[in-house]
Amino acid sequence: MTAPFGRFFLPGPTEVLPEILAAQDRPMMGHRGAGTEALLGAIDPQLRAAFRTREPVLIAAASATGFMEAAIRNGVRKKVLCCVNGAFSKRFATIAAACDKAVHLQEIPLGETAEADQVRKLLKETGADAVTVVHSESATGALAPLAEIAAAVREFDDVMLLVDAVTSLAATPVETDAWGLDFVLTGSQKALALPPGLALGVASARLLERAKTLPGRGIYFDLVPYDAEIRKRQTPYTPALSLLYALDAQLRRIAATGGIEARWARHQAMQQRVERWVAEKGKDLGIDFLPRAGRRSWTVSCITLPAGGELTGGAVAKRMEARGITIGAGYKALKDTTFRIGHMGDHTVEGIEAVLGQLEEVLRRG
Repeated sequence: MTAPFGRFFLPGPTEVLPEILAAQDRPMMGHRGAGTEALLGAIDPQLRAAFRTREPVLIAAASATGFMEAAIRNGVRKKVLCCVNGAFSKRFATIAAACDKAVHLQEIPLGETAEADQVRKLLKETGADAVTVVHSESATGALAPLAEIAAAVREFDDVMLLVDAVTSLAATPVETDAWGLDFVLTGSQKALALPPGLALGVASARLLERAKTLPGRGIYFDLVPYDAEIRKRQTPYTPALSLLYALDAQLRRIAATGGIEARWARHQAMQQRVERWVAEKGKDLGIDFLPRAGRRSWTVSCITLPAGGELTGGAVAKRMEARGITIGAGYKALKDTTFRIGHMGDHTVEGIEAVLGQLEEVLRRG
């Protein structure tokens, strides 16, 4: 419980700085009163800056999965094209089916991503009125070319683009307005480096107009009242007040340390350090990235182990744990053949250096 910061490198949840945790230790106040309105008012411009949007950022006391469901209920008229290249992109398809939407599930090999030409072709063939994409698939460490995909989707007048940016937003460029994203969502426990429990998202004006025409939006994840209330510095349902205190503290910290662009640059530097390490040591250790160059997440490195070797992803993670450093094993189908390093939030290149040094020893000892 008293371990120093900088030993926890899961792909999520992310390690939280002590001062951000401490920010939650403030008294409760009436969540319909002036104090909460002032808090949400202070948070608002900083959140818009993180999402790169002029629209208000919607906040729910929920996991990011809740806003995935909201995206489907509010953004899909009849049929949705789900680009599935890992466990979390498949979740979008599962939710859509559970919401009684027709689903065209496009399977993409693990470690690869949807590409703009592919999405354009599938929209022409399927007649889908919405597309789901996971920007950074944390199961595989693959980073989709979101700007290019968004440009392809914008060629279709009445198709909504619904984006899971859970392990990209606040770490990787996500240009909500400039790219024309209709709904983009994240969770507090990833690159924002907060405790779990907040879903955050931005809805375009055209998605909200479509939502008003759709039955079956439900109650808790109906985005129309979320939008109406946040414009009045309120939430439609009870806010997670302690997490809002932490969010406020973290957003102030981001602004004081160079803003969102500086945060992007630090994440890119961490990713590039892991890339250099794999390039230098890969042949000797028998490791490589699962995704190809140019399609690698800035927040999660998914690294393959030698085929037929004795070490599994789980074994690597356990041996690192014995050294006081937490990383991730592979996920589901990749459990044994890969391991994952989460380098997001408030971690640094220097912290990654320490991880890689220990990791090299673990891999050499087999």
